[in-house]
Amino acid sequence: MSDQVRPTDLLLPLIYRPTTWSDRVAMERLWLLFRHDMSAVNGDLPRADGSYRSERLEHLLSGTPGWLGWILTAAADRPLGFAIVRASDQPVRVVNSFFVVAAARRCGTGSTFARAVVSSHPGRWTVAHQDRNHAAARFWPAVAATLDPDWTSAHKPVPGQPDAPPDRWITFTVPAVPPPSPRQRIRRAELNESAAGPLT
Repeated sequence: MSDQVRPTDLLLPLIYRPTTWSDRVAMERLWLLFRHDMSAVNGDLPRADGSYRSERLEHLLSGTPGWLGWILTAAADRPLGFAIVRASDQPVRVVNSFFVVAAARRCGTGSTFARAVVSSHPGRWTVAHQDRNHAAARFWPAVAATLDPDWTSAHKPVPGQPDAPPDRWITFTVPAVPPPSPRQRIRRAELNESAAGPLT
């Protein structure tokens, strides 16, 4: 049986849910794909064992307070992507890392997933990207504009990296009742209480 994702698979309702301990392996593998994609933007090379820097993922996996994860799946529970959020216990939440596999892009999957994640916690949100990350520079303003006509964009220095180009921060407010997604249906899965908890 082919592992190719058929267009009909992506027409099915997408499922997203908070990550649990059982998602550790899938998250670690998706993280490698994410960092490989990002290496084209930031020039990062793999470490000796073939892995990439993963401190953000480790915050999620170890249950660091304020860090939340979401995983996106489609037909047959195939993982399509993830979102990692930090400062979830603060007035402004931060989308720290966001990824959708290449086969599921350019059909509304990413924007549908992003809207679902931030809409899970109405209020102020922000996300940073480098200007040279052209995909993110198109994606996040478009997502923000569907939720908040008064979204803002501002350059800020990268903490601890005075020689690095500044990050561009997209900030927006998610209303208590967000507008319906214009592209695809997505459903939040209900967690089995025994499966919930940090990914330790």
